[in-house]
Amino acid sequence: MTSTLPTSAVGTHPLDPLTADEIAQAVEIVRTEKGLGETWRFANVVLQEPTKDVVLASERGGRCPPRQAFLVLLDNATGHTYEVIVDLTRTQVVAWQQIPGVQPRIMADEMAEGELAVKADPAFQAALAKRGLTVDQVMVDLWSVGHYGFADEEDVRLVRALIWFRETLTDNAYARSVDGLRVWVDLNQMRVWRLEDHTGAPLPPQPGNYAREYIPQWRTDLKPLEIRQPEGPSFMVEGWQVRWQKWQFRVGFTPREGLVLHQITYEDDGRPRSVLYRASLAEMVVPYGDPRAPHYRNNAFDVGEYGVGMLANSLKLGCDCLGEIYYFDATLADSRGRVTVIENAVCMHEEDYGILWKHTNGRINQVEVRRSRRLVVSFITTVDNYEYGIFWYFYQDGSIQFEAKLTGIVLTAAAEPEEQPKYGVLVAPQVNALVHQHFFGMRLDFDLDGVGNSIEEINTVAEPPGPENPQANAFYATTTLLKTEAEAQRLADAHAARYWRIINPNRANALGTPVAYRLIPGENVLPFAHPESSLMKRAGFLAKHLWVTPYDPAEQWPAGPYPNQHPGGEGLPQWTQANRSLVNTDLVVWYNFGHHHIPRPEDWPVMPVAYSGFWMKPDGFFDRNPALDVPPSTPAQSHCCHS
Repeated sequence: MTSTLPTSAVGTHPLDPLTADEIAQAVEIVRTEKGLGETWRFANVVLQEPTKDVVLASERGGRCPPRQAFLVLLDNATGHTYEVIVDLTRTQVVAWQQIPGVQPRIMADEMAEGELAVKADPAFQAALAKRGLTVDQVMVDLWSVGHYGFADEEDVRLVRALIWFRETLTDNAYARSVDGLRVWVDLNQMRVWRLEDHTGAPLPPQPGNYAREYIPQWRTDLKPLEIRQPEGPSFMVEGWQVRWQKWQFRVGFTPREGLVLHQITYEDDGRPRSVLYRASLAEMVVPYGDPRAPHYRNNAFDVGEYGVGMLANSLKLGCDCLGEIYYFDATLADSRGRVTVIENAVCMHEEDYGILWKHTNGRINQVEVRRSRRLVVSFITTVDNYEYGIFWYFYQDGSIQFEAKLTGIVLTAAAEPEEQPKYGVLVAPQVNALVHQHFFGMRLDFDLDGVGNSIEEINTVAEPPGPENPQANAFYATTTLLKTEAEAQRLADAHAARYWRIINPNRANALGTPVAYRLIPGENVLPFAHPESSLMKRAGFLAKHLWVTPYDPAEQWPAGPYPNQHPGGEGLPQWTQANRSLVNTDLVVWYNFGHHHIPRPEDWPVMPVAYSGFWMKPDGFFDRNPALDVPPSTPAQSHCCHS
């Protein structure tokens, strides 16, 4: 089963992504009305999402909001950045504003043009020739430069080039870094801005190939494993809306975030109950731990600097997803405003997930067991050497899980023949895999049974030995209401089994307590960069695992809207200085989690998937187990259920 492009010229719901016709219309309106020439790039063309109150009012019978597009434009001739809102209903520009001192994200076609500019540069060709190499033997990756206070880099749209040697197009180029050759590119001028040629380590001796043509022999003992749904899947799709079991939600997609989920509800006794209004990966930061030039600049903001949606893969049946699949295409715009479609960008399917619940009554030899299945909604993005799988799981008991799957190729540097790297791990002869971390910043706009929510922290405490705890075994949970933004800046704490609970103080369950959902941390870590480092100035939100803010449609990005080459200080650290109240209000929960990666030889030449994420589970949201009505499996469905 596959999706098709929307047949209507316009979205049918206020939160539907822009269609191809709407993108083309928005670009043409701006070009015509503002007289844009060839020097202009379109860094972003996306739906201008109506504010929450407008969307909810329209669903209650109010007026449907106008379809609008939000654009970020860059004029290469002047280096100026503009934010634009186009009203597609009235076919006119309704907002035009220059944003001083910022750089939009690095665009995919900019990177392709930048590689060509590097290879065409005579000084670069001469530096390669000195090493016995030609431009046909190297691959050029363009990375962000960050912000380090260097005066000559101010107001210049820069990227830096990492140079890799490869003998053939299918070679693993990331195995052989061309060390000592440092190149910066001015993307506005599309020319080499600076080139430094230092003495570096020699090329590593081994190619590190992993593609199928390099594998001499396959395993021969794998038997077929088939997943069949002869009656089709259990979900229903209408446009961008999904219904599965008791879940309902809308799928969205943006060039910056990739997959976005809107208006997530769960049906309880025939009544849909809201859980989340909007959920997305709002930022991803990958800092490296090597202080030497040029590696200290390896601090990528993959969402804000590049846009993981624009780098999404076109997924294929039987490889990235398995089973009865439904695909959503992503309709986007390249930097020249041309419509581009990533076919099969989002994959949706069902999975068996083991036991949902079970009990054996041994006294009467009665066994009750139910199989769990989950709905999987995912996309995969490739950011140079790394792949990130972004997976949302919906469960029959009302739980939601987010999981990031990390694979691809670790970033390497060439090492001297006898070198034992301090800030990396040898994964092959003279191949230094640099130590690094991956941080994922989630934006979770909760509407738990309505927009009036609060947040609590739950810690478990050991009772001190004494008369009330004579055997020194007692422990209990404590609950603290986090009343303000300052109080809600929190760290995960395994010693206290800490989790957080989003509650609706205006809705009670059958036991008389507020309905709630738990936010349960999974794997986590904090940055090792110093608070005064460039990284932490730009990504200050990583200092805490949890932040909570009142809903504000202008507050979308935890590191600010333009992290590329920005000195920092924006986003969550700035907004929360107001220390606004969080009691019985419309809450946005920001949860950050990190994967700490000290590479292993087993991560080479392509790394097995690493998993990291968190859970959201109902906690008094229902009056009892909401999955009691899941029917038993039949013998035809599972061999294990034969009597």
